[in-house]
Amino acid sequence: MSELDLSALRKAVRALRRAVSVWEGLSEMQRKRAIGETVRAGVIQSFEFTYELCWKFMRRWLEINIARDAADGVTRRELFRLSAEQKLIDDVDIWMLFHEARNLSSHTYDEEKAEMVLESALELPSFAAKLLEALEGKG
Repeated sequence: MSELDLSALRKAVRALRRAVSVWEGLSEMQRKRAIGETVRAGVIQSFEFTYELCWKFMRRWLEINIARDAADGVTRRELFRLSAEQKLIDDVDIWMLFHEARNLSSHTYDEEKAEMVLESALELPSFAAKLLEALEGKG
């Protein structure tokens, strides 16, 4: 078994946690002003980056530890199902929600969609941290 270099994922999870913490520290009034829009954009960008690393590390772990082609051509749901079977993640459905939010994130000019993505972004840190913990434990 080959070890994964998880440093990029560690940094991404930390950055997302920091961005979420800043967002949560803003008052309702601040969230509605330019500072809130800027912080929200940062949270969403950190969400996008962290989510992308998460699923790519799932795929890479499966390729290294199960079979080189274990994740070739599979849907995202199937990737998450395989990852759950290997105890990398617990909840396929929440990861599918993160996937859907990531797909919506290119439409953050739409206020309603931006809020939906933000909700997922605020949830991802704990799930990404659990994935990181599982990957570190299986390394």
